[in-house]
Amino acid sequence: MSGKNLRTPIVCVMGHVDHGKTTLLDQIRGTAIVKGEAGAITQHIGATEVPINVIAEKCGDNKLVNKFIVPGLLFIDTPGHHAFTTLRSRGGSLADLAILVVDINEGFKPQTIESLNILKRFKTPFIVVTNKIDRIQGWKVFKGEPFNTTFKKQTPEVQAMFEQKFYNVIGHLYEQGLSADRFDRITDYTKAFGVVPISGLTGEGISDVLLVLLGLAQRFLEATLRYDVNGPGIGTVLEVKEEKGLGTTIDVILYDGTLQKGDTVVIGCLGDPIVTKVRALLKPRELSEIRYESKFKPIQKITAAAGVKISAPDIENALAGAPLISATPETLDDVIAKVKSEIDDVQIQTDNDGVMIKADTIGSLEAMVHEFKKAGIQIQKAEVGDVTKRDVMEASTIYDSMYSVILAFNVKVNPDALELMDTTPAVRVFKNDVIYRILDDYQEFVKEQEEELEKLRSDTLVKPCQFKILPGCVFRQSKPAVVGVRILGGVVKNNTDVMLPDGTVVGTVKGLELNGKKVQKATVGMEVAMAIDGVTVGRQIKEEDILYVHIPESDSRVLEFEIFNTLTPDEQETLEKYLVIRRKGKPFWGK
Repeated sequence: MSGKNLRTPIVCVMGHVDHGKTTLLDQIRGTAIVKGEAGAITQHIGATEVPINVIAEKCGDNKLVNKFIVPGLLFIDTPGHHAFTTLRSRGGSLADLAILVVDINEGFKPQTIESLNILKRFKTPFIVVTNKIDRIQGWKVFKGEPFNTTFKKQTPEVQAMFEQKFYNVIGHLYEQGLSADRFDRITDYTKAFGVVPISGLTGEGISDVLLVLLGLAQRFLEATLRYDVNGPGIGTVLEVKEEKGLGTTIDVILYDGTLQKGDTVVIGCLGDPIVTKVRALLKPRELSEIRYESKFKPIQKITAAAGVKISAPDIENALAGAPLISATPETLDDVIAKVKSEIDDVQIQTDNDGVMIKADTIGSLEAMVHEFKKAGIQIQKAEVGDVTKRDVMEASTIYDSMYSVILAFNVKVNPDALELMDTTPAVRVFKNDVIYRILDDYQEFVKEQEEELEKLRSDTLVKPCQFKILPGCVFRQSKPAVVGVRILGGVVKNNTDVMLPDGTVVGTVKGLELNGKKVQKATVGMEVAMAIDGVTVGRQIKEEDILYVHIPESDSRVLEFEIFNTLTPDEQETLEKYLVIRRKGKPFWGK
């Protein structure tokens, strides 16, 4: 089949920070043979296009040009899941393929797992690249060679060390529920994921990456890549930027049709869609044109798939991750409705109570909501954009400290918001560029808050206690009576009422002394002097009596049904004895 009707597949590079995403892209960008030669690599805004003939040259096999149906590969230059989640369309991601970069020496990290989960969720075909093979001790570098060629030239010791590190990565993938193996050992890519060892620094294995990606495109993407060159330009906003001399511009990845200077375009935002005219389409200048003051050169039109910077009026509120579609006077109303529907279609179901979430793009917001809902966290509000003063004010009105929280992914906290937070300590902001770190930090915070509340509540509850008045230890008969007691079980504090074994409340503990020193509480096994107000020894109480702390019904309900397992064994036993007394004739007392 001819490749004329197929656009270039969009490839996103993902992985943990410092694992070599940018180095890999730089190595791929460096495959142009001569600047200006026909078919050399083309630099787009936010993307790098590598035509099929350049890939064929890099792989040392010109026959590849006719073997594959796609015209090349379009690599997104904004590394990481930020670009992946921004490049979204209704129901999924616009990235046709992805590369997950893992440092072979470090293995899986938080962002690796996060990227992997996003890829699995969107069902995007991807390969794993184990980078930095050149850093394996004793590795001999053979620049730009395919992996198998360079691997055969290594010593047996280096090969063994490589295999150990490589299969650690395979093990991590297995733990994440994925069957994977080295790319050259896989016979069926529908059943296992290919893992390609490379060095982004030396170029070893890069040709293998390009070939495997082309193979995946050939195998899985033929239907997806069809496009109409004469159709309306359709793309996604990658970033909204201020450019010197141009004002606000938007970087767009165009994935269908053609866009021309002067076209009317409809762009998604939080309110009604923006309708504006393309003032200029801009591409980066070649290195040879760097003497020009502007970094960009204007073009008349651009065809999918490509990255382009657009200058147009009234685009300040354009939303990263939102659709852009060109329209004619006849199609304008339908296109506006379509763009609005796509923004409204972002399924973010909020709760009556919960935290506030802020993210950099619609796609990131969706990913955050998905992960937080999965963890059982309620979300009251979810928005794209930086944390503002209004957000802090809103969070400060929430009474529940667990929800007086803003969870911010990949966004800034505005200066006026920070200023307000100084005077509003009740509002907490958890900010990170890894969703799982925000999730972990928030869950740790919730755990601390719950433990604090539990301690506070536990301290205010009247706990069970059983004690005996010791013989020969009556120090005062009344007002208050002072007697020596032994604590048989549980704990007694000041200002708690005491009762007889028949359930009669007879007085209140007004003081505790141990070896002549006042103490706040007495626990099992201790012998202390106890002042009891409201009783007279010889009337209500006498030597060798066993008494109990009187527990209010509401407290006993909490002790028995909510925190029983947190009580000590002697407290549990004492509580059970106490409940037997209280439930004589009242079987449902405290239930």
